[in-house]
Amino acid sequence: MTTSPSPPVPSSSRSNGASGSSLPQWRLWLSMLNWRRDPGYEQRMKQLRNETEQLKKENARLAAIESRLARFEREHLPGSNPLSSTGDSSPS
Repeated sequence: MTTSPSPPVPSSSRSNGASGSSLPQWRLWLSMLNWRRDPGYEQRMKQLRNETEQLKKENARLAAIESRLARFEREHLPGSNPLSSTGDSSPS
């Protein structure tokens, strides 16, 4: 059984990675415009920016707590030798 090669894709279309289908360039452009006109798009982007800022603040807060805990362990726990953030485990 032999199979013939698939016909070449016309140069006026591009492969759409999301669905695997090929669309003419003007359809890709039109879909991009429709996506940008989505009424909820701006609101979702604003919400994502807010969530990102909240996560950054939370990460900074946790890093400060972690630093205080490491300092407490160094100062108050006998035999405690936490690893440094550089991976150097030699005693200081």
